[in-house]
Amino acid sequence: MAGIFAKIIAGEIPSYKVAENDDFLAFLDINPLAEGHTLVIPKKEIDYLFDIDDEMLQNMILFAKKVAKGIKAACPCIKVGMAVVGLEVPHAHIHLIPVNKVSDMNFANPKKQFSAEQFRETAEKIKTFIPA
Repeated sequence: MAGIFAKIIAGEIPSYKVAENDDFLAFLDINPLAEGHTLVIPKKEIDYLFDIDDEMLQNMILFAKKVAKGIKAACPCIKVGMAVVGLEVPHAHIHLIPVNKVSDMNFANPKKQFSAEQFRETAEKIKTFIPA
């Protein structure tokens, strides 16, 4: 049975995509810590980030770097933080979170609530700032 991220990749579950190529997908987290909180995943289903082969992991970080530049330009923040926890979904993923203080990266913080329209607008705004 395919996991939730595999279903998002296959288009079986809708998502707010901000970037995609043949190997990776970036989409807004639906339980975000901040506006623009984005997940970057490999399209190949691998549970643990450090089980990804070196070349793919390098490319994933470079893909995340481009997405982070788009997030920083689109969402008010000092920096975009990066976190890998890997316990909540059995598919490797990187969290990219706009931050203004260290505590903005605390996953115990209450999650932000946005409407579908707000998610769509944020995703579109980020897309416009992602370098080619």
